[in-house]
Amino acid sequence: MITTEDEYALIDKILAGDRQAYAVLVDKYKNYAFTIALKILERRPEAEEAAQDAFVKAFHHMRSFNRQAKFSTWLYRIVFNTAISYKRKKRPVFQSIENSIVEYSEHADQKMERDDKQLFVAKAMNCLNEADRLSIQLFYLQEFSLDEVAEILGQNLNTIKVRVHRARQRLADELTKILKQEALTL
Repeated sequence: MITTEDEYALIDKILAGDRQAYAVLVDKYKNYAFTIALKILERRPEAEEAAQDAFVKAFHHMRSFNRQAKFSTWLYRIVFNTAISYKRKKRPVFQSIENSIVEYSEHADQKMERDDKQLFVAKAMNCLNEADRLSIQLFYLQEFSLDEVAEILGQNLNTIKVRVHRARQRLADELTKILKQEALTL
């Protein structure tokens, strides 16, 4: 486990020209960076590219790191902004269902039900704006505290509290709409 003091020592080494010291920071934060990028971009290859690009940006802007904030918060903000930029450039990708493989197993019904639930939640999440969606994902799925979510998104704590509360309500409303529509099509 790397302490804040250890991180600052690594940052000092990086600023002094030791590029290998940056690998330690990358190794520590690569999973979280990838997860944030994946939540925004929803495609593994783009998320990997965005996370890598964010690490490159962080390396080049290391001198602007303000030690009053945590390094992780500063890095996650760069990852968030990089992923949002990638998403703006994103083009829709279509997949043919003609070559899809359908499998059957004893637990196929349970898997289909779980997949349906995930699909409904994903549809409802896509109806939320990006800030609401990311707030919910960081707080509930990544289990960041509200303070950490506020730091990552660069917003006031009270704003995040209200955003998470309202986003949860909007999510419930969207699920209600989607499930009623699904019931009508059965």
